[in-house]
Amino acid sequence: MAHRASHSQESRKKTRLVPEEDPEFQIAPMIDILLVLLVFFMSISTSEILQVSEGVILPVAKDAKKRTKPKGEILVNVLWNPISNAGGIEISEQSYDRADQIAGLLKKAVEESPETRILIRADRNVRYDYLRSIMVAAGQAKISKVTFSVVDKDNGGAGDSSH
Repeated sequence: MAHRASHSQESRKKTRLVPEEDPEFQIAPMIDILLVLLVFFMSISTSEILQVSEGVILPVAKDAKKRTKPKGEILVNVLWNPISNAGGIEISEQSYDRADQIAGLLKKAVEESPETRILIRADRNVRYDYLRSIMVAAGQAKISKVTFSVVDKDNGGAGDSSH
């Protein structure tokens, strides 16, 4: 019997796994994934930053809602120079002085996509008459969806929302 007991103890020792060392953390694949994510987010944020004009200080509206960008949206930056009391319009990095100059561009966009909408980022100092002329041009182009960009607190124009 003693022989059998020692034999079973030996077989248990053989079948038991040898305790392994702690698994090592592979850092190289983690760095690869982080770099891919970094490039992805940089490319997306760069395209959004290029569409906004730094010269526009948005008005404040406490009930502003976070903006979601729909397809077929035209971003219209409306700048105002209080010294010369004159405005300017920027669409896709092109500058215009008057709203009648953008009417053709808006009509062409509606012909390509009837669901075209515009997002107006107007400086808080823009005069109503100047802004009204842009809305008239949008109406003549048959654009019925007009959104104004505002901020929910006074932080110098950063953090667009729509209202």
